Amino acid sequence: MEANLFRYIWRHSRRDQLAILLLVALSLPFYFLSLNLPKQIVNQGIQGQGFESVEDTRFFGRIHLPFGEATTGEPVLLFDGLELTQPGFLLALSFAFLALVCVNGGFKFVINTAKGRLGERMLRRLRYELTDRLLRFRLRTLRRMKSAEVATMIKDEVEPLGGFIGDAFVTPAFLGGQAITAMVFIMIQSVWLGLVAGAVLAIQAILIPKLRVPILRLGKERQLTARQLAGRIGEVMDGAVEVHAHDASNWERAELTGRLGRIFEIRFEIFQRKFFVKFLNNFLGQFTPFVFYAAGGLLAISGQLDIGALVAVIAAYKDLPGPVRELLNWEQTRNDVQIKYDQVIEQFQPTDVVRPEQQDPEVEVKPLEGDLKVSGLTLTDDSNNRILDQVGFEMPLDSATAVVGDAASGKDHLALLLAALVPPAGGSIQIGDQSLTKLPEAATGRRLGYVGPDAYLFPQSVRENLVYGLKHRPLAELERDEDALKQHRWHLAEARKTGNIDFDPQADWIDYAAAGCDGPEALDRQLIEILHLVELDNDVYRFGLGRTIDPLKRPEVAAGLMKARARLTERLAVHGHEDLVVRFDRKAYNPNASLAENLLFGTPRKPEYAPEALPDNRLVLDVLREAELEAQLLAKGISIAETMVEIFADLPPGHPFFDQFSFISADDLPEFRQLVQRAEKSGADGLPEVERKRLLALPFRYVDARHRLDLIDDDFRARLLKARDALHHRIELEDPEAVEFYEARDYNAAASLMDNILFGRLVYGRAEAEETVGATVAETLDELGLHDAVVLVGLDYNVGVAGKLLSASQRQKVAIARALLKRPDLLILNEATAVMDGATRSQLLDRLLQHRGKTGIVWALERARLAERFDRVLVMHNGRLVEQGAFCDLKDKGRTLPDLLAAD
Repeated sequence: MEANLFRYIWRHSRRDQLAILLLVALSLPFYFLSLNLPKQIVNQGIQGQGFESVEDTRFFGRIHLPFGEATTGEPVLLFDGLELTQPGFLLALSFAFLALVCVNGGFKFVINTAKGRLGERMLRRLRYELTDRLLRFRLRTLRRMKSAEVATMIKDEVEPLGGFIGDAFVTPAFLGGQAITAMVFIMIQSVWLGLVAGAVLAIQAILIPKLRVPILRLGKERQLTARQLAGRIGEVMDGAVEVHAHDASNWERAELTGRLGRIFEIRFEIFQRKFFVKFLNNFLGQFTPFVFYAAGGLLAISGQLDIGALVAVIAAYKDLPGPVRELLNWEQTRNDVQIKYDQVIEQFQPTDVVRPEQQDPEVEVKPLEGDLKVSGLTLTDDSNNRILDQVGFEMPLDSATAVVGDAASGKDHLALLLAALVPPAGGSIQIGDQSLTKLPEAATGRRLGYVGPDAYLFPQSVRENLVYGLKHRPLAELERDEDALKQHRWHLAEARKTGNIDFDPQADWIDYAAAGCDGPEALDRQLIEILHLVELDNDVYRFGLGRTIDPLKRPEVAAGLMKARARLTERLAVHGHEDLVVRFDRKAYNPNASLAENLLFGTPRKPEYAPEALPDNRLVLDVLREAELEAQLLAKGISIAETMVEIFADLPPGHPFFDQFSFISADDLPEFRQLVQRAEKSGADGLPEVERKRLLALPFRYVDARHRLDLIDDDFRARLLKARDALHHRIELEDPEAVEFYEARDYNAAASLMDNILFGRLVYGRAEAEETVGATVAETLDELGLHDAVVLVGLDYNVGVAGKLLSASQRQKVAIARALLKRPDLLILNEATAVMDGATRSQLLDRLLQHRGKTGIVWALERARLAERFDRVLVMHNGRLVEQGAFCDLKDKGRTLPDLLAAD
């Protein structure tokens, strides 16, 4: 990237900069006229110069041809002007001044808008180039960088550059032009006053930048410490487990305090210096008007300067400090952003990067064929120590090869080299007649599959993570209406203007052919097969049961689930398990559902209808008051609080009762103890509104069959059922989108698939209920052919940041499935199953080897004994390949493998 910021700006925005500079040049004559008009208004319009009397007239706006007299020998009149009396002449000059104010303001508006657009375009270009370079860094470079620091640089540190880029050439030209114009005007009026103004401005221009040099140095230090703070916070977040496991939170607080203290110290010094410079600058700016008032006034009194000229000079200088001050600020900003630019560019200029042509998405990619030949392969670390030393072997590409060794053997680095993720320091890797290190990323990324020991998942759905390896370039444009198409074309044009890639992220990027499919439906079938292969289908099936669907978009699934609801009832009845599920009944209270669920008798669509929000819901409270239930619910809330305080008084925080009676957490217990005491003294009516609502929230979570506090009697049930009907009616009238009500014949779009199938609640207190009903649901779905449909719904489950909503084993399975989906010629697994238990690991290994087809596998194993399932074994020790061959031969005759097997 260009090292000098100004050369970078000029190279990418030359045409736009010249266009704005032309506008600046056009604006200066109008600016000069606006400075001269106050003099004419005072001298001619007010004092009447050129008018013998008030009734006398003069011509306003008379226009002569420029240089006409020099060309023709006499003035050439283009416009005779308007003949006006002195009052009319004053008004004409005043309106002319107003018109010039509008013209100058219009120029500023257009110039500032153009500058802003240019700055944002260049900022977009710079951020794209930095991110583009980041995507070309090799793993070794990326591992030396902290993600939080890099994100801070791209997001925050280059932000000021966007504002400056538009000002880089335009601001000095615009403000400098205005300042020079004002100075020329002042010199025309009075040379002495002009010299004084020029002298003060010269002092400002020389002294102020020198005083700002320490401020810039401190700004650079502040930027660096702030970036390091961001990196440190990122480290603490990534190492949260270790922080809490070792009780190091206070050390981290102290360390953070030290960093914050240093930033405070730097910023405070910056403020001190900055405000002193500001004070000095303001003093110098006000010194010149003092001279104008004193010296100019004396000149006016003595008749050497007319009043109009003095007023015009003062008015002109009034506008002069603004441009000068902004020019000085521009100079400071220039130094500041140059420092920021240098710091950012320094971090994004490593030599170990992938060449742009290696990431060309249009490169023709052919299947890899031939034998894999590794010769003299060497890898060194940053200290030039050898991690791998002269490794060499040859194997058919479609064979299954195990790589074994201890933790320091280098087997993991060999896997990275074979996946073309790390360049070797020496030696070669050949596949057929092609050098792996010279293949473009389009070939290695599509024809090789790699899964490491800690695979990363993006915070998207399971499906998006699985098809991630099929997204190389847009293959089919998204259909858009006319307005959307126009907007899309505008976005593409802007992307091209800023050097961004003009690919459409909303297009269909999925390479179905690479997955062996001819379209989305075939891909769904392939996904289900691969999930089954890696033993993840049952997990995704459970995700699907807990998700919702839109019945309008998936009508066949919704219809099938309604059939499953009826079939489940029949199956449970046949086996005598119909009492394990209590169905929802509009006319009955369900003791296995919470009081809030019984009141709403539906699934909330809006957050204000969630159980915890009901005490603040105006409509719900109105219905409860009309049914005379609010006071009863408040009394039940007090009763629950008293019971919980009494039960939990002597229990430790982790006691199982806290889970069973999940009304109040252990942390909130002291607060509720005080609340109960206040309620006993002053009564419920004497409590503040906030405390009343806290108590009112408790019974909404009450489940009669679970908590068994005998709070629901027949009278209360009857009142609640009447309130349910009234609430239903009110919601349909006033807020029809708020709640999806339970209807036996309708699919509930706001409820999960499982809730729609059950249409009720499991019975509490029956140990076999969940397992028995779950198995019956699975059998029912299988019978109706809906199991795969539920799995496809489960693919929309979001895995969370870095896949943290999945277990470590599930994350690895998703990563393996992702690699398998693109059908690589060679699959490299680098201790990919290390987090799995022994049985799961063995089953998955057997499945992959059995179903691999023509895909070759190189597997760096965490346990040497698993190598007996492979065609050949490579044994690594201290970075060298010490043995290779069949497992049975090396087991009996080898030197290193028997030791590894004994250590397993």
